[in-house]
Amino acid sequence: MTRLRWTPFFIVLLVISAWTLGAEASGNVCTVAGEATGGGGGDAFTRALQKGPLYAALAALLGGLLVSLTPCVYPMIAVTVSVFGAKEARSRAQGVLLSLAFVLGIVAMFVPLGLAAGLTGGMFGAVLQSKWVIVVISGLFLAMAASMFGAFEFTLPSSLTNKLATVGGIGYKGAFVLGLVCGVIAAPCTGPVLTGILTWIAKTQSAGLGALAMAAFALGLGAPFFLVGAFAVQLPKSGRWMVHVKSLLGIVLVVVAFWFLGSAFPILTKLTQPNTTFLAVAAGAALVGLALGAVHRSFDEPGAGVKARKGIGIALTCLGSFAFIAGFSKPSRTLAWEKTTVAEARAKATTEKRPLLLDFTAAWCGACKELDKHTFSEEGVAREAGRFVAVKVDATDDEDPVVAATMKEHKVVGLPTVLVYDSRGSEAVRCTDFVAAAPFLDAIKSVN
Repeated sequence: MTRLRWTPFFIVLLVISAWTLGAEASGNVCTVAGEATGGGGGDAFTRALQKGPLYAALAALLGGLLVSLTPCVYPMIAVTVSVFGAKEARSRAQGVLLSLAFVLGIVAMFVPLGLAAGLTGGMFGAVLQSKWVIVVISGLFLAMAASMFGAFEFTLPSSLTNKLATVGGIGYKGAFVLGLVCGVIAAPCTGPVLTGILTWIAKTQSAGLGALAMAAFALGLGAPFFLVGAFAVQLPKSGRWMVHVKSLLGIVLVVVAFWFLGSAFPILTKLTQPNTTFLAVAAGAALVGLALGAVHRSFDEPGAGVKARKGIGIALTCLGSFAFIAGFSKPSRTLAWEKTTVAEARAKATTEKRPLLLDFTAAWCGACKELDKHTFSEEGVAREAGRFVAVKVDATDDEDPVVAATMKEHKVVGLPTVLVYDSRGSEAVRCTDFVAAAPFLDAIKSVN
C-alpha cells in the first residue's frame, strides 16, 4: 500500500514497532537526479512484505490465538468440533477437511470486516484528527480492558448462543456455516482485541492489509479448533491460566489506550527519553508490576492485600510498558526543522540560495517514524542537512484542503515521501520509502 502507519495497536498485541508499508507499494527507495538509489536491498514491495504485512499478520495471528484461550471461547472448542462431525470422521483426511472448512468459515466471517475498515480508512483518518474522538476511542479500550480484568463480562444471551451453536449441521457445508456462526458467538471475547485491530486497519487505509490482518486473526482464533478436529489433540483443561490470558490482553489494551492519548496529547510522552537509563527504569517498573501479580493474580481472590497487589501490579506494568515504548520510539536527535509553511520555506530557500528538504509525514506513518529514529537522527545526516531549509509537512489529515493541495503540487501519492530541491528550486531527490542513513546521506551530499 502507498501509506502505512505504524500500528500502535500492535503495540496492542506485543507492541510491534514497524514501518508497515502495504502490498501495493512498489518501485525504488530514492530517485536522485533520475537514477534510483537503494536503501538496504530489494525494492519497496519486497521490503514491505518483509517488514510490514508479515509483522502485522503475525501479531494478528497471535491476537486471535490469545482470544481463543479466553473463557468464552476455549470451552466451546470440543463441543463445536463434535457438532460439525470432525470427531466422528471416517478418516484423518476427512477430519482435516472438515476442520479446514470450519476455519475457512471463521475467515469468511472476519475478512470482510478488514476490507471495510481498510476501504473506509480515509474517512476514519480524518475523524481521528479530533482529540476528543481519540479520547472516546481510548476510553473504549480502557473499558474493554476493565472487562478483561473482571469488572464486567461481554456475553450474548445463553438462548441465542445455544441456538447459533446448532446452525449448520454435519458435513463440509455445515462446518463452514458453523465457522461463520462461531465468529458471532465468540464476538463478546473477540471484541476487545478486534476493535483495536480494526482501528489500526482503518488507519492504514489499506484494504489488502486489512484482509490479511483479519485473515491472520481468524486463523489464530480457529487454530485450536483445527488441531482438535483434525488431529484429535487433547487440549489442556480450563483453569486459572485462562484468567491470566485475559489479564494479559487487558494490559495490552491499556497500553494501546495510553498510546492513542499520547498521540493526541504530546504532554503524556514529553518526559519519556530514548536513553538507556530511562528505558531500563521503565522496563524495571513493568517487571515489578508483573512480579506483584499484574497477570497471575486475580481480583476474585480473597483478601484486600491480593487485590491491592493486583491493582498496583497492573498500574506499574501498564505505565512501565507505555513509557518504554514511547521512549524507545523517540529519536535520540533530530534535524533543525523550520516551523513554517512550505511556501514560506521555498521562498526562504530561494532568497538564501539554499537547498530545500521537505518531509511529508503523519502521526500514523510507521516508516516516517523509522526515518525520524534511524535516518534523520544520525549525526552525519543531521550535520549535512544543516545547510538545507528543512520542513516537515504533517499529512495526518490528508482530507484537509491545504494538505491535499500541497501533496498534489509536489506529486506526493503516499507516505513517507521525502523531497529534496537544489538551490535553483529543481527536484533533486525523491524518497518514497524508508531509507537508511548511509544512502540518504550520500543522496543529499550530491545536492547543491
